[in-house]
Amino acid sequence: MKNYKDKECESQQSLIHTSGLFNGTLGGGRFIGKERPFVLTDGNYNLYEPIREGAIQYFKDNNIGWWGGSKPSGHILSSQIACVNHLFSVRNDADAVLAILNNILNEFIEVLPIPSDATPAFIAFEVVSDSDHLNEGSSTRGSNCTSIDAFIYARHKSGETWLIPIEWKYTEHYNNQDKSHEDREGEDKGTNGKGKERMSRYNDLITSSTQLKSLDDYDGSLYYFEPFYQLMRQTLWAEKMVLNKDTERLKADNYLHVHVIPSENDELLLKKYKVSGEEMEKSWRKMLTDQSKYVIIDPENLLAPIVSQYPALIDYLSTRYWNKK
Repeated sequence: MKNYKDKECESQQSLIHTSGLFNGTLGGGRFIGKERPFVLTDGNYNLYEPIREGAIQYFKDNNIGWWGGSKPSGHILSSQIACVNHLFSVRNDADAVLAILNNILNEFIEVLPIPSDATPAFIAFEVVSDSDHLNEGSSTRGSNCTSIDAFIYARHKSGETWLIPIEWKYTEHYNNQDKSHEDREGEDKGTNGKGKERMSRYNDLITSSTQLKSLDDYDGSLYYFEPFYQLMRQTLWAEKMVLNKDTERLKADNYLHVHVIPSENDELLLKKYKVSGEEMEKSWRKMLTDQSKYVIIDPENLLAPIVSQYPALIDYLSTRYWNKK
């Protein structure tokens, strides 16, 4: 039986030949050293046509790295491309962004321009902190540090300013690789140099976190298995941004962590993870103190409030990602 990733790969490859969504660009681009039918020969055409030029310029203006290189990936299952395709069209529309946000949590009165962008709008991509609060050594958008896929900055009904970090998934699913036991390249097997370095960065931060539950031993813990490793770092990022609001451009009093995952991705959502023995959401929620700060939503449901305002975008997303046509 085919899994979600295989089904989506087949669906997207058929669109390459039948839909016109990719401006006639064919598969056969190189990925991991080989030509692949699911990789476009020109990654620029992986982007929705009306945003193509603007998105490429946005990444350039803000010194953001594309996944896997300096240009948009041609991989038709890229979650970074999917995120940009879903959200870039509305980033200058405050009403649309507010409607999307209140569809997640109906408690916001205003979305705010994001001052860390070269040209501030109401959604930003690959956002990082100004300072390195997570001991990662750099704050480079899109690479080598904790970088937020998409981001909204908003005023809560309480009067507080909130950070809304969004982690975007598409077909991702994960094995049982323990990132606390990973070797550095060139090291003897079993020395766990890379894993030890990760734990030296994050263990004390987890212990001091008010949202993440402390453990007696982090070695081999859920925090160092994907997708939880990403969620752990993003939670710490948001907490540290709030704690350091006096020195950050993104000044905030609180945050909401949003996880966008297609509801059909059973391999991510419904897998029983060996490290916990339970499914993804239940596993992660057991590590959280305040459950209200973490929300999962399907991408089609996320954009439901703007269907009538953006019919061409919705038609594109329905055809390409939501399998509605």
